[in-house]
Amino acid sequence: MDIELARTFLAVAETGSFLEAAKRVHVAQSTVSLRIRALEQQLGRSLFDRSKTGAALTEAGRHFQRHAQTLARTWMQAKLDAALPAGMETVLAVGAPSSLWDGFLTGALPGLRRALPEVAVRASAMASDALVQLFGQGGLDLMVAYRPKAAAGLAVEQLFEDEFVLVSSDPDTSTDPFGTEYVLVDWGPEFRADHLLVLPDIRTPGFQLDIGTLALQHLRNVPASAYFPKRLVAADLRAGWLRRIEGAPRFGYSAYAVISEGQRGEYAGQAVQFLRQYALGGGTVERDEAVGGV
Repeated sequence: MDIELARTFLAVAETGSFLEAAKRVHVAQSTVSLRIRALEQQLGRSLFDRSKTGAALTEAGRHFQRHAQTLARTWMQAKLDAALPAGMETVLAVGAPSSLWDGFLTGALPGLRRALPEVAVRASAMASDALVQLFGQGGLDLMVAYRPKAAAGLAVEQLFEDEFVLVSSDPDTSTDPFGTEYVLVDWGPEFRADHLLVLPDIRTPGFQLDIGTLALQHLRNVPASAYFPKRLVAADLRAGWLRRIEGAPRFGYSAYAVISEGQRGEYAGQAVQFLRQYALGGGTVERDEAVGGV
């Protein structure tokens, strides 16, 4: 089977739209239609119910979805393996939003490489939406994310709880922490939705950043306030240059590791168990300790 047929099928399944799928795989909508029709002819089954509102998977489509994910992942893995250096058996593609690299995965990575010396690691940091898209297309073996959507064929394991707290670098306690110097950090769609729900009056703050480390550096340079995972700023709070805003809303999220069900017994499954043990051992407590590894 042409791998592009599987990739196109997955794009339609994930977006529910031939038009949106065309944008995702960078072809014309007519090409998407031709590919899906060719795939349905090969399988002898209709994979989508088409309507004016979009495209929904049929029962046959749902059954085929996990096989398409396996095909896409196998092809991606084959391309990576073909370029492996001597002494390496395979490549493990790991992806997460920057908030979960900072203070967790960056610290876990050295120990993971020691635990799996025969595995080359390809690490990616990206926005949650792009992360889910790449994982669905088979571009990642292991995804670490907040509140991943449950789906057939996926193995999901909770790693730890993250708490986002409001902190300020302004020594003046009379300053409004949600005033003109408040920085809205984009910690992902979950945080954005909860922030809008809990703090509806702060729709367009004066300054927005999508990378947490840049926001932290901004607070070093300018008296300002922002939300951060508590584990990231614990040392800074102790050092005294940051202070926590007591009484401000807090946001809690569980971090999960996600792999395909078929990879439980493979290197991806071993990596998940390593990350779980790393988290249980306190690797997420604070940035400075986590970077030291296991």
